[in-house]
Amino acid sequence: MKQFRKMTIPYIVWMSVMIVIPMLFIFMYGITKEGNSVVTLNFTLDNFAKFFVEPIYIDVLIRSMRIAVVTTFFCILLGYPAAYAISRCNEKTQTLLVLLITLPMWINMLVRTYAWMGMLQDDGLFNTLLRLIGIGPVKMIHTEAAVVFVMIYNFIPFMILQIYTSLTKMDKSYLEAASDLGATPFEAFRKITLPLSLPGVVSGITLVFLPAVSTFTITSLIGGGKFSNVGNIIETLFLKSGDWNAGSALSLILAVIIMFLMYLTKKVDKDPSNGRGRI
Repeated sequence: MKQFRKMTIPYIVWMSVMIVIPMLFIFMYGITKEGNSVVTLNFTLDNFAKFFVEPIYIDVLIRSMRIAVVTTFFCILLGYPAAYAISRCNEKTQTLLVLLITLPMWINMLVRTYAWMGMLQDDGLFNTLLRLIGIGPVKMIHTEAAVVFVMIYNFIPFMILQIYTSLTKMDKSYLEAASDLGATPFEAFRKITLPLSLPGVVSGITLVFLPAVSTFTITSLIGGGKFSNVGNIIETLFLKSGDWNAGSALSLILAVIIMFLMYLTKKVDKDPSNGRGRI
């Protein structure tokens, strides 16, 4: 037991330095006034009140949630069939397909976003191809649809990999038993495969929704500043306005909202061992 405690000390120190202490600083900035010294701290809740008083913050939050929900929905809609198809292949093919899915993630997301920015321009690759067939040009860049599209491209590997992992861990004997009992492939999928893969879907939702609701790179480059989300507002408060207190307060509000949504997501997740919800 003592040896185990000694082994955990480095991890506790790492978590304290990298997670706990920065979060405490953000919390302190959020509940204090601008211009505090180390000796004197003036506490206030005005930084949080700005979020509820100024309509721009509510509008940006609603837009951020809508874009994140749409992105997550399409990642599930496109990612589940892809993950299911991969899980049905032989082992060598699975390895190759997983490699192809993760390959774009080896490149920095900023570089990938700039690449899509070039292709979606009015004189970019897509409009050039459309002109060759007598269509266009079509307005693509600086639209909400383009923002959602690039978000899906960047975040869908997280969804596919999480669902794929759940499907590969599933005991195939359940499907064999269902077939022996006369279940059709669709019935076996609906009653066995889908429920057992829900933990992967829930994990994928978490990994897609969190960056989608808070990212500022994609909305800035692809949206051209027309579709700012919460991440863009926080970036502006910290880097341009220099209002660290309001930025910290907004970051804390976003963190609370995200944790609440994660809690709700976990509540709808079902326990495959008993087939009942965790509620």
